[in-house]
Amino acid sequence: AAARLAAEQEVENLSGLSPNPEKDIFVVRENRTTCLMAEFAAKFIVPYDVWASNYVDLITEQADIPLSRGAEMKGKCGSNESELELSWLDQAYILKLSFLKEGHNTSRGLEASWRLSRIQFTYDTSERTYFKDAVSPGKHTASSHRLSALVTPAGRSYECQAQQTISLVSSDHQKSVQLLLSEVRLQPFDIPADFVFSEEHKCPVDQREQLEETLPLILGLILGLVIVITLGIYHIHHKLTASQVQIPRDRSQYKHMG
Repeated sequence: AAARLAAEQEVENLSGLSPNPEKDIFVVRENRTTCLMAEFAAKFIVPYDVWASNYVDLITEQADIPLSRGAEMKGKCGSNESELELSWLDQAYILKLSFLKEGHNTSRGLEASWRLSRIQFTYDTSERTYFKDAVSPGKHTASSHRLSALVTPAGRSYECQAQQTISLVSSDHQKSVQLLLSEVRLQPFDIPADFVFSEEHKCPVDQREQLEETLPLILGLILGLVIVITLGIYHIHHKLTASQVQIPRDRSQYKHMG
């Protein structure tokens, strides 16, 4: 059964197809059908302790760890729960993203949505690419608590070009690890066809930026329309008043009358 499941599931790291070297693309397929797609750029900011120059005091350094393009991946799809697991540098770093789809009672009735429900990041401070002379090197796990991120209506994909920061709490003395996500396009459920995202649901930041970009154009069009209407009204008024009989204001012009 395990062998059959492995044969029916395919995972692909398509990061090389992205023109952005910092952006990764991952696809999970089950039964020859795409069931999860994820595109994003990710980086972790991890604080760690090193000895000060006096070898008595501890100071905190910061490791900036990007998600490697050569990351190995695993995936799991379900009707209500999905998961994507990525690992790189001989599993010194492991990122696990869990997704949940659920229904909610609203004034319009029952509506379904999905969200990023949990993040778990395992890192090894004995790895020397990003950690230099860490005190008490070893593996640590940073996790989210009661996470509700990337909330999206069911049947749609999530899109956000802007950078988002998600805080994780580490087992290393409760340090705060920051996950920076950007250029995100993600759909863990209800993909309509192979390698095809559903209609996007834009994040609030992107919606606001789009409004800020289009607002000057809209205001310019409204102002131009107001000017055209004003000139039109003036022109019509001028024609109407010009066609009326002009009564002389100088009383001397009435002398010939009577």
